[in-house]
Amino acid sequence: MVSFSKEQGPAAKYKHSGHIIKNVNREYQEQTTTGQRVADWLAKAVGSWPFIIYQSIMIVLWMAVNSYLAYKGVSDPNYFQSWDPYPFILLNLVLSFQAAYTGPVVMMSQNRQNEKDRLDAEHDYQINKKAEEEIKVIMDHLVYQDAITAEIISRFEKLQRDK
Repeated sequence: MVSFSKEQGPAAKYKHSGHIIKNVNREYQEQTTTGQRVADWLAKAVGSWPFIIYQSIMIVLWMAVNSYLAYKGVSDPNYFQSWDPYPFILLNLVLSFQAAYTGPVVMMSQNRQNEKDRLDAEHDYQINKKAEEEIKVIMDHLVYQDAITAEIISRFEKLQRDK
């Protein structure tokens, strides 16, 4: 015989252990240092179309102005001299310097993003584990309710036959 006490059943043994849902982005952002935020900002800026367009315009202007000044310097020795004539060695040095510093900073930002992705995956795992436990409790409770319902139906049928 099944009793109908609130204390019994699978749900009675289930103790709610609290929420594990948290905003991983906010928590991770609160832990970042100024250097890490600068690296993220730089990686975001360098990896954008506006940066590529502005840099391309600056390079074309640099080469055009220096080519023009070099041409004028050959035709008129008293004309303002080019600061970086062809083959644009100073431009090459500036771009190498930019690449030497931007590459590692972008890599630092990518490493931080990978670390954050690992934290997200761990958080998702914890939520999935908790959901699995809760689903098991619900399923056990449904089985318990099925047993109670079957008991009620059998009692009802017995009462119907006894009349």
